[in-house]
Formats: sequence, structure tokens, C-alpha cells
Amino acid sequence: MQMNLYFFGIFCFLALLSQSNGIQLIIVNNCKESVWPGILGTAGHQTPNDGGFHLSTGEQIVVEVPEKWSGRIWGRQGCCFDEQGKGSCQTGDCTGLLECMGTGGLPPATLVEMTLGTAQNQLHYYDVSLVDGFNLPVSMIPVGGGVGCGVAACEANVNACCPAALVVRRRGKVVGCKSACLATKAPRYCCTGEYGSRGSCKPTVFSNLFKAICPRAYSYAQDEPAGLKRCRAPRYVITFCPPHKTLR
Repeated sequence: MQMNLYFFGIFCFLALLSQSNGIQLIIVNNCKESVWPGILGTAGHQTPNDGGFHLSTGEQIVVEVPEKWSGRIWGRQGCCFDEQGKGSCQTGDCTGLLECMGTGGLPPATLVEMTLGTAQNQLHYYDVSLVDGFNLPVSMIPVGGGVGCGVAACEANVNACCPAALVVRRRGKVVGCKSACLATKAPRYCCTGEYGSRGSCKPTVFSNLFKAICPRAYSYAQDEPAGLKRCRAPRYVITFCPPHKTLR
């Protein structure tokens, strides 16, 4: 029943959307608690919606970005801001601001990364990455892209299986799971130095755990390219805490 309501809400919302010259990112909070999405355009690209906003449980918003936009989206949790938009978040914090304004999130944070076409290629490329660790489940699903468009996702709660050495706690609660690179800074885990190529940087026990839990996501810097999805769709639904069975 909960899953049917989720689909019904998304489809009704899509039916109300007007035509756009750019790409529509429908960002949905399906978590049981509030989420504060952060957005960052890569160098040379705008940062929409001032880089951050609040979504209550069950709330969704449309963010319009231009063709060829490139950037990332992540979820922040456990945030508290004053009337001036200053405060802090337990995970994904961007220098204590509600509107990140060009600042990235503090890891560990699950990232949705995308490049929606280039001057040389009209295809859209996107992925969900655990390279900076994990804080919230998230998925990115194309709408109207046709055959061949894939789902990028980490829909499971990695925090529940996080090794003790990687756990991040706030007030006694596990709120994030560091990547091995973030925890150790070691070249072997970060794919740097002599481990800077796919041939030399191999999966580890930690990246294998991430991959087993979230096979549709990048688990470390030189992970297999299967995590990168290709499509060309007018809209994408990005859902925090997606229902597991909605993913194909």
C-alpha cells in the first residue's frame, strides 16, 4: 500500500509538470524524517536553488537545470537552522548553511552525480557514489527516456552493516558510514599514487561490502564502469529512501 501511494504521488506530480527547455530533476523525500538536499554545480555550471533547501517527509520539489548541466546532489540529515539559515547538520553539512551556495557536503555522504550532455555527446551520464561514504539511501530514475536507460541507486541502509572502524555516530546514533579512503587516507583505498589506475587499484574488503549491499552504486574510486548509467530523458526522479521494490 505504501509503495502504491508512492507511485501514485509521483505520477500525479509528473502529470502536473509543464514543458521545459531544460531537464527537470524531481527530488523526493520518502524518508521518515526531514531531509535537506544539497546541490552543487561543477566548475563552470550554475548551482540551482541556492544550493540547498528543506524537504519534509513525503514532500517533493522540481529543480530545473539547463541542458549540459553537470553537478551533484546529496542529502543532509539531522539539521537545525536559525531564521538566517545558519546552523549545522549531522551529515552532509555544508559549512553550517541551509543554502550551500557553491559549497560541497562534508563526507560521509551518498552522492548523486550527473553530466546531462556535453558539446560532443548528447547522452546523459549519472551515478550514485559511495566513494565519499554513505549517509542516506537514494536513487535516480529516468522518466520518459526509453529503452536502455538504467537506474542508479543505493537503496539499502548501509549504516546498519557498517564496519566499526568506519562508523560515524552523533548522540549515540549511527548516522553515516565512512569509505575506507575517508577513514584511512591510504593510497590503496583512495586509488592514489601507485594505485592511481584501475589496473593497480583493486577492490578491498570494504568496497566489496559496499558493492554487495548496493550493487547499482560506485563503491570506490576505480570501481567498474557498470555503475555509470547512460540515458537521455527529459526528467529524472531522485528519491531519498526509495522503496526497494520500485527499482528494476
